Amino acid sequence: MINPDERIDDLQCKGYNIIQKPDGFCFGIDAVLLSDFVNVKPDQKVLDLCTGSGVIPILLEAKTKGQHFTGLELQEEYADMAARSVKLNKLEDKIDIICGDVRKGKELFKQNSYQVVTVNPPYMTDNHGLKNLYEPKTIARHEVALNLEDVISLASYVLPVNGNFFMIHKPFRLAEIFDVMKKYHLEPKRMRLVQPYIDKEPTMVMIQGTKGGKSRITIEPSLIVYKEPNVYTDEIHQIYGN
Repeated sequence: MINPDERIDDLQCKGYNIIQKPDGFCFGIDAVLLSDFVNVKPDQKVLDLCTGSGVIPILLEAKTKGQHFTGLELQEEYADMAARSVKLNKLEDKIDIICGDVRKGKELFKQNSYQVVTVNPPYMTDNHGLKNLYEPKTIARHEVALNLEDVISLASYVLPVNGNFFMIHKPFRLAEIFDVMKKYHLEPKRMRLVQPYIDKEPTMVMIQGTKGGKSRITIEPSLIVYKEPNVYTDEIHQIYGN
């Protein structure tokens, strides 16, 4: 079930576990926060782009009454690891993992085939920050295998009118994010900034867009991660289920 360079981590949610590679790219708090921000109605189908270890589909299956969850991952080793995590939790009937390229998504998925799309994409462009020499980490963090427009255009393609798109990203790219979302008819409807401390500037932003929605956005109160060093706020504890 697991390889020598992997470990099994407790998701602390519905008894589920996940396989991760300690020396590879492990999921972080951003995936957990996004899974809490997402709204999935009963019987809806969800597509998670850039799924990595498959943590978002597994958490959404635990937290929502969605009908089915699909994760799309470019890197074969991570797609295989995610599929084994699905099997580990006996969720093969609820979650499937596809190894494929977002840029070729229109060959993989039918138009209007999902009611919800989620994504925790690479945050940095080719010009932002230092790249890790370990290629899987570089692909996960930098837009070397896809870019923001690739993600948003596929989301728009698979969503019907009134379908919802959920993404976590970096605030410094907000203007670009809104421009690309509007280009593909995903109207920004809801936004929440994430701050490490109450007196620090936001480091993440969560956005919900609606396909063909009217122009009106709700800005929710910021989510504060820590009340003091290494001590989570009560809301973060609630999100983690502690």
